[in-house]
Amino acid sequence: MENGRRYFLKLAGISVLGLGTKPVLNAFASSEEGKVHEAEIQNNPEALDAKRWAMVIDTRKFESEEDLKPLIDACNKIHNIPKLTNKNHEIKWIWIDEFKHVFTNMDHEFVDDRVKNLPFLVLCNHCEKPACVRACPTKATFKRDDGIVLMDFHRCIGCRFCMAACPYGSRSFNFRDPRSFIEEINPDFPTRMRGVVEKCNFCAERLAVGKMPACVEASNGALAFGDLYDPDSEVRELLKNNYTIRRKSELGAGPSIYYIV
Repeated sequence: MENGRRYFLKLAGISVLGLGTKPVLNAFASSEEGKVHEAEIQNNPEALDAKRWAMVIDTRKFESEEDLKPLIDACNKIHNIPKLTNKNHEIKWIWIDEFKHVFTNMDHEFVDDRVKNLPFLVLCNHCEKPACVRACPTKATFKRDDGIVLMDFHRCIGCRFCMAACPYGSRSFNFRDPRSFIEEINPDFPTRMRGVVEKCNFCAERLAVGKMPACVEASNGALAFGDLYDPDSEVRELLKNNYTIRRKSELGAGPSIYYIV
């Protein structure tokens, strides 16, 4: 009875927001609710699918923070990310940071000056073995079969165990109601409430309707996105022909974001 009630409330909440459409519902549904992701892929011929999604970021194509801002703006606009001036309350799905903060295990005094001073794009790594999923007591954060780690906002109780477990600092907590800080609400994506955690979702809702992630579309070819297990995919081609690094790969989490340096 309780499970039925919870599921009804989830559907009702999304419908109130004008989001009662199959692609959005199915993109974020957890495995316990019928493997709807797989069903959506089969029912929608336009949906993009992969055995394991991965992203390759070519840092050679960026020179300044200005080059990265259009990618961040595209993500923020589509996903209703609030603009908060208080840094302690900031919500970040994709952001910019320095090499010494992004690659803490690689920073040393002899790092190439270009790399050392380059702004790096940072987001959730959608790990092969995500510590956040293991730490979540309510299964609000879960990993899909295609490797995407998602958040079920309705299950999140705000304990922030996932934030403590994530070694990349890729999750944000809504200390305030974010809705009043959104300049223009996108009706095709759910807004969140105070007290829940959120993060990058690899644009799962866009993949479900045949579109690439917003940051990839805005990157003019600097970001590549594809199936890591497909030997003919663009990401595999880039990995084969370029030297890449990953964040804290020594931890064994298996991050799915690769940086060409």
